[in-house]
Parts: sequence; structure tokens; C-alpha cells
Amino acid sequence: MEKPSSIVQREEALPSNHLHKSMTDVEGALADNESEHSLTLGEVWKNHAGLIWCSFFWAMCAIGWGFDAQINGAMISVSAFRRDFGYIFEGEAVLPANWQTAFNMVSSVGQFFGGFMCSWMADKIGRKGALAAGLLLCTGGIFGEIFSTTRVAFLMSKLILGLGLGFYLTIGPMACSEIAPVVLRGISTAGINLGIALGQLLSNAVVKGFGEWTSRWAYAAPFAIQMFFVVFLATGFWFVPESPWYLVRTGKDEQALQALQKLWGKNTDVSYKLASLKVTIQEEQVLKETKFTDCFKGVNLKRSLISTGAFACQHLVGIIFVLGYSTYFFQLAGLATSRSFDLGVGVTACGVAGNIASWYVFIVDSFGRRKVFVSGMCCLTLLLILIGIMDVVPTAGAQWVQASCTVVYAFVYFMTIGAMAFVLLGEVSSMGLRAHTTALATATQSVLGVIWNIVIPYMVNPDEANLKGKVGFVFGGLAAIGTVGAWLYVPELKGRTTSEIDVMFARRVPSRQMGAYEIDGTENAT
Repeated sequence: MEKPSSIVQREEALPSNHLHKSMTDVEGALADNESEHSLTLGEVWKNHAGLIWCSFFWAMCAIGWGFDAQINGAMISVSAFRRDFGYIFEGEAVLPANWQTAFNMVSSVGQFFGGFMCSWMADKIGRKGALAAGLLLCTGGIFGEIFSTTRVAFLMSKLILGLGLGFYLTIGPMACSEIAPVVLRGISTAGINLGIALGQLLSNAVVKGFGEWTSRWAYAAPFAIQMFFVVFLATGFWFVPESPWYLVRTGKDEQALQALQKLWGKNTDVSYKLASLKVTIQEEQVLKETKFTDCFKGVNLKRSLISTGAFACQHLVGIIFVLGYSTYFFQLAGLATSRSFDLGVGVTACGVAGNIASWYVFIVDSFGRRKVFVSGMCCLTLLLILIGIMDVVPTAGAQWVQASCTVVYAFVYFMTIGAMAFVLLGEVSSMGLRAHTTALATATQSVLGVIWNIVIPYMVNPDEANLKGKVGFVFGGLAAIGTVGAWLYVPELKGRTTSEIDVMFARRVPSRQMGAYEIDGTENAT
């Protein structure tokens, strides 16, 4: 039987003396490569429940991040919060734009450093160890938010919470991409975005439930509910196995075999999967691609730029403005407070529906990552421009058109680029640099989050620029730029194994040609 070119490439990369010792591993990797291509989603659901549960667990790390991202903007719509931390402006409680900016951006600052801390800890003490550190940080930050009575105390609490959330957003996609087989990889990594959408939905729901209270619990109670996510993750922590990839990389082959058995079930021979992991890590050791700076060298630079660029596109289409400030935006547009809360919940509910709809893309696997991402960017660009146009139309129904566009935006966003960015991160990043690349993606989210959380309050606040829906023109223009970039650089990687993706990048295949590219073994990786 002829070996696939991915295995041939790995053999050529290894020194001859090392190749002889590891030939059994290479043959095992060959068998595993073939079995992955033949595995169906139905078989995973029927025979490998451990993969489903563990993928769900790691994806749910993102719930806490989504909750915090949404509640930043939603809290501005809570009058008790504005009263206790703001001042009276023309008879209304207003949170000063500078403090509004500080409250919103400090979490992103924490996430920036938290992502890099998580990357370092995940490679040093394992994925579960990094998760434990994140849980401790989040617990401290949440308690600080609940009991803070001054702006400074609240600010410091959000900084600590942000550090923990950086762990969440880094460890979730990393672990999902490491444990999921090809057929489950799209759904598993897109599940990260489902966690974010669920967190945002729950955030808006609890703000609606408590937001009109007059006591401080109008905002303290929503913060307290974040502890539920900590308890869930802390409970599942004891049942989920460590990442087999990390265990093999640290020389713990026996523990890796046990972890693989727990993931795939007792009726599966996981020795081939262990062999495949060992071959991948042997190649990593030969190429010596383990340091953070390696993300910016050679072909890895392109992989890093694509991985982070997908998340940059999320900010270019104005995700913080449209979703994070949706409730406040509805109030500024003239809708009643209670109706704005209802619409805020509706927006995030549509986001959850959109993410679930994205799974259909992975089940039929006929649309492809590239087509979904680029078409999503085009649709969101048009919706943003329409929101801007409706703000200059002097009719009573314009505000409802804006609200409708926001609801549709949420559905399209989560069905396309929201889900697909995490899929691309899991597929484009190389195995050896995955922790570092994921940290870079988290940093991209954080830096752009800081920028927009500084700018948006000044654009929309009634005591500042008061642009309201005209902000749609700003993000519509940026989204158009992002659409061009996506068309040029987003690759098609559906159905490709990790080794096949490595070969295409090593051969420097243009992103737009990867979907149709055939790996026939006649070319050498460079």
C-alpha cells in the first residue's frame, strides 16, 4: 500500500537514524491518517461519546468570555449602574465617557496579558493546569465586581477578571482543535463561538431580568451569575482528560494513551493515534518550531497572519458596537427601555440560532470555510451601511429598520465569520505553535477591543459625538476593506488533516488555491 504524501513528507524531514527507530510510528500515523478520512460524523456520535463531551466542555470555556463581553455594553443601559458610578446630565444618570471607556477596555487589557500567560502555562503545566489558573483568576475578579462600591475598585476587579477570561478564550479553541478528528473539527471549534453566543444571550437575559431594579443588585446580580460558569468548568475539570498532544510532547506516552482511550472509548485501538501524535512531534522537534518568535518566521508568518486576521475582521465589522452596545443603542434610537432590553435579548438569541445554523455547514461540508467567511463579510458590510442610511432617514419606522438590521446582523455574524474564525484558527495554526498562535489571536481580540471600547463611547454617547446609527457608515467602510482581505487570504481547508495542511503551507500554495489543490506526493515540502 502506497503511503500518503503527508507521511512521505514527514519521513523526508526526519534524520535517517531517527527514521529507522520511528518507522513503526510512521506506519501507525499512516493508518490513523486513513481512518480519519473514513470516519463519519454519525460514527463519532454513536461510538465516541467522549470526544463529544470533551469538545463541548472545552468550547463552553467561552461562555464566561461572551457574558463579560456583552455585559460591558449592557451595563450602560442599567440606570442603577449609571446612578452609582456616573453623574446626572440633563436630568438623566450618565456614566462619564472616560470611565465608560475604562470599564470596557480594562477587561481587554487583562485578556491581552491573560492570553500570553495561558499560552506559557499551557505548554508548561498542561491545558488543564492553565484552565485551573484561569478559574482562580475569574473567581477573584467576579467577587470584586459584586462587592465594589467605587470606580477604582470596580476597575481593578474587571482587570483581574479579564486576565482569567484571557485564559478561557485561549485554552478553549486550543484544546478543541487538539482533540477533535477532521470530521468533528469544524463543529468542535465553531462550538467556541456558540459558547460566546450563549454567554451573550444569558448576559442580556439577566440584564433584562434585573436591569430595571432600583437597588445595586440591578447590576451586582448579573455579575454574580458569572460564578455559575466557574462552577460548571470546575466540576467538569475532574472528568475531562489532559490533551494527549501535550502529554506526548512532554514524554508522557502512557498517560497520553490513557487520555486517548478516554476520548475515543474503550473499543477503539488508539495506538495508531498515539503514533500519529509522536510523528507530528518528531517533525516539530526536527524543525525546532516551538518558540513564540517562530510564529513570525518563514511560512509560519502567513499562518499567524491568517489566524489573527480572521479575528481582526470580526472587529472591522463592528461586533463590539452592534452586539456589545445593542441595548444602549436601541435606547439612544428612541425605543422604550423595556423594549430595548427585549430587543437586546432577541439580538443575542438570533446569534445563538446563527451559530447552530453554522453547524449545518460542517455537517454537509459542501459550502467550505472560505465561501462562508467571504460571503458573511459581504452581507455584514451591506447591513452596516443600511444601519447608517436609516439613521439619516427622517421617518418613524427607520429605528425599527435599524433594529431589524441588528437582529439579522447577529444571525449572519454568528453563522459565518463568528464561527469560522475559530475554525480557521484551529486549522491554519501549526500543531507545535498552536498555543502561541492562539495567544496571538486572543491578543488581537484584546487590542482591537481596547481600541473600540475607547472610541465607541465617544462616538455614541449623547454628551459626546452622538452619532447613533451613523456609526454604521464607519464600520461599513472598514468591513469593506476586511472583505477584500478575506477574499485574498482566507484558505479552504475543509476535510484536510493536520499533516495535509502542513504540506500545503510548506509548499506555499496560494490561499485561494488550497481548496482545489491535490497532494500527490510529486512535490517536496520546502
